[in-house]
Amino acid sequence: MVYLIAILTGLSVVLLGAALFVRRSEKSAADLARRRAMQDRDVVGDGHGRPRLMFTVQRTGEIVSKGKTSRPLREKLAAAGYHSPSASAVYLGSKVILFGTGVLVFSALFFQLRDSIGWPTVLMIVALAAGVLFFVPDLAVGIARDRRRENIRRHLPDAVDLLEICVSAGLGLDQAWNSVAEEIRRVSPTLADEMELTNLEISLGASRAVAMRHMAERTGAEDISSLVALLVQSERFGASIVDALRTFATTMRETWSQRAEETAERMAVKMLFPMVLFIFPALLIITVGPAVLGFIQAMGSR
Repeated sequence: MVYLIAILTGLSVVLLGAALFVRRSEKSAADLARRRAMQDRDVVGDGHGRPRLMFTVQRTGEIVSKGKTSRPLREKLAAAGYHSPSASAVYLGSKVILFGTGVLVFSALFFQLRDSIGWPTVLMIVALAAGVLFFVPDLAVGIARDRRRENIRRHLPDAVDLLEICVSAGLGLDQAWNSVAEEIRRVSPTLADEMELTNLEISLGASRAVAMRHMAERTGAEDISSLVALLVQSERFGASIVDALRTFATTMRETWSQRAEETAERMAVKMLFPMVLFIFPALLIITVGPAVLGFIQAMGSR
């Protein structure tokens, strides 16, 4: 029991540290775009600007990756909201440090049990625990990515409605985009940051279609891709943007309603296993238990 408590305590500390690593490496997309426009480098330096631990994690990642990271990794981190140039290094460094920490911690915990359970078992447990910690950053990035996409999907219909209202009032699409980005920040800073970053790319010379496609790639949300295709086609063929936006918002709300109905229908199936494993046995004990005890007592008295 003591070893189990020690293992859980050590695992909790390591997981909390991993969460802090990933969380502190997150930066606002809009701020990053402005700094890039001003040709400002994102340098950790010697650790004076950031905590020493973060500096160590990033340096470890830079050593492991040799200063080069793959494009899929950068896109994966960008979809989770980590746009900083140092995000890849922090991500890789945290994986390496967590793996090494897991090896050291669990080796120390199970070293005393080497004679009772044997060296192969100890090595297997240590390798398994260290492997689990190695994938903790992947889990954290995946959760952040899913939350980010869900936040964008939830507030995108409201943004489209505001965009349709602004365009109907006579504003141009670019001006309407800026106004919606400012208004939507109150409820969804994530979507507002992406919209501001898209507008900044347009102001730096990129076409609206290219900038919006970049937004769809960064977020990974299918609804953004549909909105981009809608706006590009409306602009190309001269169709009414107001009608297209109104139809798109209505379609999105109908899709959300259908998804909610499907989720509600699946809840009955998901509740079946907890009911069979936990609720039905308890009801059976409460209802049949007294009769069984009475029967046993009656048979024993004979």
